Amino acid sequence: MCVFGTRPEAIKMIPLVCELERRDGITTLVTLTGQHRQMLDSVMSEFGVSADYDLDIMKTGQSPTDIFAAVLTGFDRVLAETSPDMVLVHGDTTTSVAAALSSFHRHIRVGHVEAGLRTGDKYSPFPEEMNRTLTSRIADLHFAPTEKNRQNLLAEGVRGENIYLTGNTVLDAFAYTVKDGYAFTDPALSRLDFTRGRIITLTAHRRENQGVGIENICRAAIELTRRYPDVTIVYPVHMSPAVRGTVMPLLSDRERIILTDPLPATAMHNLIARSYLVLTDSGGIQEEAPSLGAPVLVLRTETERPEAVEAGGVAMAGINTDGIVAAASSILDDKALHDRMASAKNPYGDGHASERIADAIEKYFGIEVK
Repeated sequence: MCVFGTRPEAIKMIPLVCELERRDGITTLVTLTGQHRQMLDSVMSEFGVSADYDLDIMKTGQSPTDIFAAVLTGFDRVLAETSPDMVLVHGDTTTSVAAALSSFHRHIRVGHVEAGLRTGDKYSPFPEEMNRTLTSRIADLHFAPTEKNRQNLLAEGVRGENIYLTGNTVLDAFAYTVKDGYAFTDPALSRLDFTRGRIITLTAHRRENQGVGIENICRAAIELTRRYPDVTIVYPVHMSPAVRGTVMPLLSDRERIILTDPLPATAMHNLIARSYLVLTDSGGIQEEAPSLGAPVLVLRTETERPEAVEAGGVAMAGINTDGIVAAASSILDDKALHDRMASAKNPYGDGHASERIADAIEKYFGIEVK
């Protein structure tokens, strides 16, 4: 049973679902929690994958506690009906930790995809750092994207034979999404000339950035377009009212700042691949962009993905307006720096993580591979 509830989870789990469905010895079921309803549905439709069960938990203004309680009880009913041999959860969402605990209560084994990421600060990112740490305590199999993630798990006492170094499944998704000659359907994006100006893709939505942090980020975007007449910023704005309530008043009707709704995965991946620079507080984009040739500035004060920083394709910019402008300007003013970052090797794998995870599951259950 694969369970997920947010757009980023769907993008990373669907390639694994597809790989598991190709294996003769495995019957695969999918449960959606609906933690992100609209954005989740668009990804499912885009990849042509359907769910066997849908908890549909999303409510206006829901808190992490609301989400946790709804998933814990709703998923328990699914488990009572299906009794899967293993539940696969992803990463650090409230969906994942609640589904893992629900499985534990029924003595059902748990596999944790994207295991071992850590900042060491339980409140940052919130609630993700504690979600993934608790999930690791429950999981039976741990699918670590990088060696650093594996070492984090070993340091916490996880047995080495239960950890598999797999790479990140988000790179597997590129086989479905990144296309030569891709044409954007959004009118504002279809009119962009990526060959004449420089496009910056901006995303900011994290809970700890909401309010002052996102205000600072928006003011940095305004300053960058003022300083650089050839720069256009594209900001797909998260559907959260807490995000939109800040972004729309500050950035609507600004010259060379394009606000869109969240983009489908295919459009987002192709936008990043055509961008000169990416500014983001997203963890997933830190993993995606290095394979798509776009330097990344992280709009946070820490990252649980230090591998990309060490590889040279990602740098930290913080959430202070002046710091963001200075970091972006250093790349916009120095083509050699830009090109070094754009050509840095992606440390998160080779696009075959789903195959390695499926192999590990077959090995765990003693399934004979033909």
